[in-house]
Amino acid sequence: MGIFERFLSVWVGLGIIAGVFLGSIAPQVFSQIAAFEYAHVNIVVAVLIWLMIYPMMVQVDFSAIKDVGKKPKGIILTLVINWLIKPFSMAALGWLFFKVFFADMVDAQTANEYIAGMILLGVAPCTAMVFVWSQLTKGDANYTLVQVSINDVIMIFAFAPITAFLLGVTDIQVPWQTLLLSVVLYVLLPLLAGAITRTKLDKKDDHRRLNSFLAKTKPWSIVGLIATVVLLFGFQAETILAKPQAIVLIAIPLLIQTYGIFAIAYFAAKKMKLPHNVAAPACMIGTSNFFELAVAVAISLFGLHSGAALATVVGVLVEVPVMLSLVYFANRTRHWFTGSDTSA
Repeated sequence: MGIFERFLSVWVGLGIIAGVFLGSIAPQVFSQIAAFEYAHVNIVVAVLIWLMIYPMMVQVDFSAIKDVGKKPKGIILTLVINWLIKPFSMAALGWLFFKVFFADMVDAQTANEYIAGMILLGVAPCTAMVFVWSQLTKGDANYTLVQVSINDVIMIFAFAPITAFLLGVTDIQVPWQTLLLSVVLYVLLPLLAGAITRTKLDKKDDHRRLNSFLAKTKPWSIVGLIATVVLLFGFQAETILAKPQAIVLIAIPLLIQTYGIFAIAYFAAKKMKLPHNVAAPACMIGTSNFFELAVAVAISLFGLHSGAALATVVGVLVEVPVMLSLVYFANRTRHWFTGSDTSA
């Protein structure tokens, strides 16, 4: 495991501090970057997100999907958590906290935007970082690839309709054109680019050229992640410093959602008698978020300085330390599971 994976929370933490610091001393620079957009899509954010997720998409092996029927239980768990529970529990928690518990602390418009940001996080299951979480829990790499591949295919078709439905339920107007453009830009096109690259590099099916390519591009993915974090927190620096209580308010339901979803998934995995190296990654996929997509869509739909964008940025702030704590828990409870084969 490289130095990035071992000290992931440190790099992200430093990126957050740098972003808030730079955004507070040079807000005009970040305002100029924020203005560099086309069709409500910020070009700089789009480039950084592509830089971050493209190498991860190259790892996705769609040919593995054909073997799903041989080991269905882990896939079933992932799909039920990601698409039948998580989006709706996130929307429900957002509504409960910002329309009931925190109703007197936040104005109605801002509350709607916070809920929208949480919904965007809930509808986007983890794609890129899940490979790190899987590795840290000694997960079955091939099975994780299958899980991610299937989720990515479903996301192409399900992300926009589920998002639109949940945003509609919470009385938020949905610009379909922007939402669909975001799905194409941040899900479909990176997946296609990754699949084409993988096909060209792995013609001999020996993974030599593919592994060499991934080794070369991995540092750029890291640069993309840290630069995105710096930029996002730079955009939100003035809000974060002026309204630190907003960060706490948003973080509370996000923490409940994250730990709650993991508990449901982990309990179900144990009851289904899944091997630990399938159960742990399955739970990590369901628990973590494709925050890159959520942030990009929030910016496109509501603007860089919106409550929705802030909520997704808080999602970044919460996710890394929380996921590392869950990795620790999963590794400490490995003995709860019966084996390490992937017969499930």
